[in-house]
Formats: sequence, structure tokens, C-alpha cells
Amino acid sequence: MPIKEVQKGLFEAEVLSNQQIRRCFYRLNLQFDALGSHLFEHVIPGQFLELDLSLLPLPPAAGIPEELQETAARPILLRRPFSFSDVVVSHNKSGTYVKVEIIYCVLGPATVRMTSLRARDRINVLGPLGNGFSIPENLSMAILAAGGMGSPPILHLASYLKQHHPAAQVISFVGARTCEDLPFTIRIGNIKGLALEEFEMLQVPSQISTDDGSAGFRGFLTDNLRRWLGANKINSDSAVIYACGPEAMLAATAKLADDFSLACQVSMERMMACGIGLCQSCAVEVRNAEQSQYRLCCKDGPVFDAKKVVFLTQ
Repeated sequence: MPIKEVQKGLFEAEVLSNQQIRRCFYRLNLQFDALGSHLFEHVIPGQFLELDLSLLPLPPAAGIPEELQETAARPILLRRPFSFSDVVVSHNKSGTYVKVEIIYCVLGPATVRMTSLRARDRINVLGPLGNGFSIPENLSMAILAAGGMGSPPILHLASYLKQHHPAAQVISFVGARTCEDLPFTIRIGNIKGLALEEFEMLQVPSQISTDDGSAGFRGFLTDNLRRWLGANKINSDSAVIYACGPEAMLAATAKLADDFSLACQVSMERMMACGIGLCQSCAVEVRNAEQSQYRLCCKDGPVFDAKKVVFLTQ
């Protein structure tokens, strides 16, 4: 997969809304300034940004999850990386305007501070960063696999494909441990059974999997996907699996893609201290013709050809 240099910069964003969608999931909408809008005008799914959260206040004690009460006050030294679930570009006589949507999970001192953001607050942004998903010209089917918090860039990809590759068939497979760990709106009782509204609005059919069977297929996303691939005839020359999620899920997705002779791209996750390739802390082992070598997730990725990745679970 070719690696290109991404034009990036520091700029300001204004908070439009910050809504809680589940117990620990929030949807943050940002309006970029002129520089940010210029930089993000042609952003592609799979790229990401980093937010400076160091100056944000803690929410009231009642708004801090019990499991974070003791650690929430820790200082935030580094920016935090986030992919985006939607990007809206608009144009008028005054110029280009970009809005982005970020779905985030409250997991630590930084994200718990994000819950304090309110409309008209401003936040410092670095981006766009990394290299996103590649879409072949002959794409006939995109099979999207989203595990837990790997869902945002997959949702963005679904929207992007519908807009820029309308002839391609798109289907999504979404999985999590339980129903409450799905960062989406689930509608139950419609004609087709369970549905994720965010994908349904894009006219992208979705199949849900939960480890405990609380929604959809009982078991791993990859088990459901393997069953579906076995029951459907797919043109391997023009179909691609796009996946983002926990590394064990990505390794299993790469294995079944190989079993069915399908191209597969995976969005990897690593601790990214700088986001621009300086700290060398986000190495991903990849194969070449003769030996393994290391690439940086933040700069060379986060999207990689699944066939080349040496997964940590292997």
C-alpha cells in the first residue's frame, strides 16, 4: 500500500455538541476554523487527529464513573488520538467549512475531562494524521468489520463509500462484548429485526454480534462473518474487507480473509505519544519479502495490508 506524506497542522476547533449516547460513550461534534477546514477538506476514512485535553476541567464528581474516581485527577501530559465517525464538508462564498464527529469512550483521566466540553468551547487540534483506507477503482463489494471502539472509522468509511463509490455494495459487521458496549443506536422490533440506525441511515445493512448474545449473533464478529462468507458467493477480485477493532479480532479477520482469498485492510491501534512519528513508540511489525521490519502506526498507518502485519496475538 503506498505511503504518502499527509499535510497536517495545528488549529482550533469549536465544540458544536457533546452528547452522551450510552453509559460510557459520547458523540462530540466539532467545527474547524479556516486552517483546519482547509487541511481536512480531503481527509479520508482511517486517518485521525489528536486533541490537547490538558487544560480541560474535571466534570462534577457525580459525572465521574466510579472506577475512575481515584485516577481522574491525574495530569494530562500528552495529546490523545481519535478517529472520526463522520466528516461533513460544505462550501459557500466565504470559503470551505468542515465539521467532524468523534465517538469516544470514557476510559481514563483524559476522556473523562472530555465529557465537560460544552457548545462554543474551543479545543486545540493536530491533524489530519496517518494514512487511511485505500479503495480500488474496481471495488464491487466492501465488507466492513467494526469491533467495539473500532467502529468510528468504519462508520466514516461507510458514508464515504456511499458518497464516492455508489456502485459498490457495502455491508457492515459490528461486534462487541455486550449490547451496552456497542457505540451505536440499536433499534429493536423493526421489520428486519435488529438494526443500527447509524448504518441504516446510510442504507448499509448491518449484522450485530455480541459475545454474550445480548444483541444479534451470539459469538465473535469474525465467527458471524465467516458464516456469512461461506453462505455467499463473493468476487474475490473486486471485494475488500476493511476492519478496525481489538488486535485479536483483526488477526482473526486477516485469517478468514486469507481463507477466502479476499484483500483485507486493517486499522491498527498503538499508544501514540506524538502522532507524527517522532517518539517511535507505536511500532507495528510487518513482513517484507525477506524479513520482518517495523513501521510506525501513526505515520505509516494506522491502516495496513492485513497480509503484511505480524499481529501481537500470533
